[in-house]
Amino acid sequence: MNYRHIFHAGNPADVMKHAVLALILDHLRAKPAPFCVLDTHAGIGRYDLASDAARKTGESDDGIARLFSRQPPHPALAPYLDAVSAANPDGTLRWYPGSPRIARSALRPQDRLVLVELHPEDARSLKAEFAGDPAVAVHQSDAYTALKAHLPPKEKRGLVLIDPPFEQPDEFARMADGLALAHRRWASGIFALWYPIKERAAVWRFQDAVEKTGIPKILIAELTWHPEDTHLRLNGSGLLIVNPPWRLDETLRDMLPALHAALPNTGGGPTVSWLAPEA
Repeated sequence: MNYRHIFHAGNPADVMKHAVLALILDHLRAKPAPFCVLDTHAGIGRYDLASDAARKTGESDDGIARLFSRQPPHPALAPYLDAVSAANPDGTLRWYPGSPRIARSALRPQDRLVLVELHPEDARSLKAEFAGDPAVAVHQSDAYTALKAHLPPKEKRGLVLIDPPFEQPDEFARMADGLALAHRRWASGIFALWYPIKERAAVWRFQDAVEKTGIPKILIAELTWHPEDTHLRLNGSGLLIVNPPWRLDETLRDMLPALHAALPNTGGGPTVSWLAPEA
């Protein structure tokens, strides 16, 4: 419960994660039927990149700052960069929109956003951020308890984003178990599970556990920025996506190399593959 995302907001891992999130939301908007977004680790909604905490690490300098107010390196990054621009209407990069703000910017009048945050102080900030917004509900709750409480949604369409801070040593196992439970409750939903790439063996164990659930149609998208043998604290960002939108894999195979080239790196690169095919 000590994690504070402000130290990492807008870094390369955020850029990759939120660029893919924006593409999924763009897909959901393409049909008129309403959709619901459930964000299980919502944080505070937006982050002040000029704050002392953000400047202490300066991680956004190698992330969103490399893309903001510039020609997008790939057209598929436009939905994400539009959301960041909307959070900074004066054209100066100060505010970084977390997943709640990116999701809110994609909602239409018929859509709904459910935000879950366990940390008491962050939950209060999140409620203040969206106070008076009828399209957004904020709950202080454990993420995996929320999967039981809020699924399936009445809208029948939508996305569940599971994006833990990875403070707990068993977080990968909790994610795999949480996905299995959530998929049983809502097999047609889109699920996006984010994970850091630090120790490759831990990622493999997580993917193997998810594969053994028998859930079909699972796409893996990863972006690393150092060679795999560097053993650095954080070497990349991954998303495991259940029921990905049609042709998302093709879009990511084209977009992620352009994103990798636009961000500082000493190697690594993108990977897009199917963990489980469509049944």
